[in-house]
Amino acid sequence: MATSPIPDPPPAGARWRAAAVRELWRGVSGRAAGLLAGLRQAWRRSLQLRVVTITLVVSSLLVGGFAYLIADKITGILVENAETDVRLRLKSGVAYAAKQFGLYNQPQEGQFQETVDGTVNYLAGGDPQQTTGVIVALNADSHTGVIQPRSSPAVNVRPLISPELRATVAGGKVASQIRTGRLGGERTKYLVYGSPVPTKFGQVELYYLVPLTRQDTTAADVRAAVVATGAALVLLLALLAGLVTRLVVTPVRVAARTAQRLSAGLLDQRMVVNGEDDLALLAASFNQMATNLQRQILRLEEMSRLQRRFTSDVSHELRTPLTTVRMAADLIFAERDEFDPAVARSAELLQAELDRFEELLTDLLEISRFDAGFAMLDSEPTDLVPVVHRVADRLSCLAERVGVTIELDVPTTPVIAEVDPRRVERVLRNLVGNAVEHGEAKPVLITLGMDDTAVAMTVRDHGVGLKPGEEKLVFNRFWRADPSRARQTGGTGLGLSISLEDARLHGGWLEAWGAPGQGAQFRLTLPSRAGDRLTTSPLRLVPADAVLPFGGPRAGGLLAIAPGSGGALAIGPGTDGALVVGPARPGDTGHAEVGS
Repeated sequence: MATSPIPDPPPAGARWRAAAVRELWRGVSGRAAGLLAGLRQAWRRSLQLRVVTITLVVSSLLVGGFAYLIADKITGILVENAETDVRLRLKSGVAYAAKQFGLYNQPQEGQFQETVDGTVNYLAGGDPQQTTGVIVALNADSHTGVIQPRSSPAVNVRPLISPELRATVAGGKVASQIRTGRLGGERTKYLVYGSPVPTKFGQVELYYLVPLTRQDTTAADVRAAVVATGAALVLLLALLAGLVTRLVVTPVRVAARTAQRLSAGLLDQRMVVNGEDDLALLAASFNQMATNLQRQILRLEEMSRLQRRFTSDVSHELRTPLTTVRMAADLIFAERDEFDPAVARSAELLQAELDRFEELLTDLLEISRFDAGFAMLDSEPTDLVPVVHRVADRLSCLAERVGVTIELDVPTTPVIAEVDPRRVERVLRNLVGNAVEHGEAKPVLITLGMDDTAVAMTVRDHGVGLKPGEEKLVFNRFWRADPSRARQTGGTGLGLSISLEDARLHGGWLEAWGAPGQGAQFRLTLPSRAGDRLTTSPLRLVPADAVLPFGGPRAGGLLAIAPGSGGALAIGPGTDGALVVGPARPGDTGHAEVGS
């Protein structure tokens, strides 16, 4: 069986050249792309560049159009003047030739050819050797053909006289055209005019060929002058636009730099005021605004400092009378069984309110330390599993009183992290106490998880939940979702605020999620090693049993929470089981979290 020959591989030199060409093209395209990217960036950032470029383009178009119109108009005027001159000469030449030829009845008569030659030379200016001026040609009518064609100077003018022009002249009409040709020298543009000359023996055709060299030279000079003037005008306009734009842009840039310094905390920065024009007024107004802002900021800082100091001083000063009142209240509370029932109940209420007042003072002192920047973190390797169990045990009595069950989902192995155990326990106690208070007699789930870089705890309740936007307000001081709702735990309204500060002191996150009728979930995320920076959380913020706002219950659970253009996007199954994408509930941080 015949086999097709195997083609020889290309030589090594050809492969090397192809590789070199590809590498060269890759380098050129890369440089071009970098240059275009730099130009786009400069175009976006520089107002002066945009103004100058637009001025150049627009002025170039205007000046170019104006130059074209001027040059075309001047060229038309030059050609029109040449045509007028030729028509006058042609009219005079036709009259002269008719007079000369009118002496003969037949072209065969003696001295007729001498008369033809003399007439042609006379109409051409009398110099039969001059080939750069007007050329006069005399032809017989194509129907008669009784005389030989004559021209002065003696050149072959037939290539410059088109058949259409000859047919028009032979028909008894004056006609003209512009033709370019070579008559013994370089190529030249000619204005060709033809007219019939009536005689007794028939019609003769008289042609004038006028070179337009002088008109072309003049038009070229005019075009060059107009182009040079236009280019100078365009450059002048661009320079003027650049100068004017610089006068406006420079103060704006100075204002922008000054505003950046002001935003960085350099409140003494001001703009230089020169002159009394609008830009000087802008600088003066900007300086006045900066002065007012500085005055207001310093005033607010002083007020904040005084407020913090007042809170701290009042909290400390109340300690002494509180201790005295506490001792008296403890004595009365211990002897309440010997009092009347009404007095005994008053002693119990006094004891409870003193406990709450003492907690409020403690929280105020803690808040004042955070505000003053005196809060210190005492980190140590801590197993968080016992911390979770300890918090659940301490709040179990309160949970039983309100009919709430505390459920735990913690690993069986130790979860070690470098944290301040006192602060972490306080955060978790605040979160669980808040969940129990708003749990609506439904279970509260505490989940503990960890990964290589972080540990996280979530507290999930199934109570009234949070309205959109309230997940950010819950950490405000003394904020309550329902002011008319009675507290079960006698809280101070500062617990979540202190918890947020404790989380920030660890370099962690404290976040909230909630939906009306679906309860709420709080997530505390802390780095496993003190000082590390968090990027993700081991537990997701939105619980798996939550309902997306754009679909029904998620049978398969939340698939993903990812950042979107308008906030976090949730991906999960809709009511019909199809995969849908929509905005997650307010409070989602936008961190990439993938669940079941």
